[in-house]
Amino acid sequence: MDEQKKTYYIDVGTGHITQNATSSTWSYKIQANDEEIIQLRELFDQNYSTEWQNFFRAHVPYVQYHYDRENDAYDNMIQQVYSMIHKLGDEDAKNHIESMNILPNGD
Repeated sequence: MDEQKKTYYIDVGTGHITQNATSSTWSYKIQANDEEIIQLRELFDQNYSTEWQNFFRAHVPYVQYHYDRENDAYDNMIQQVYSMIHKLGDEDAKNHIESMNILPNGD
C-alpha cells in the first residue's frame, strides 16, 4: 500500500523541512510520504557532514577545488538533494531547478 503524501516546505540552504508554510522561510514545496522525507533528511544530514569536512580541508591551501574529493562529495550530494526535490516538487520547484541546470542529463 502506498503511503499518503503530505505537503512539505524545503529550504536547501539550511536543510530545513517543515509542513508549516509560515513557520520559516522556504524555497521549494514538495509532496512526499514518510519514507521519502526520511531519505531527504538523510541527504541533508550527509551534506552537513560533508560541509564540515570541507571546512577543515579548506585550511589546506595547496589543494585546488577541482582536485578535492570532499568538494566532489558535496557537489554530488547537492545534486542528489535537488534531484529528489525535482522529483517530488510542485511545478514551480521543478521549473526553478531545471533553470539552474544542476541536474545531470536524464533527471
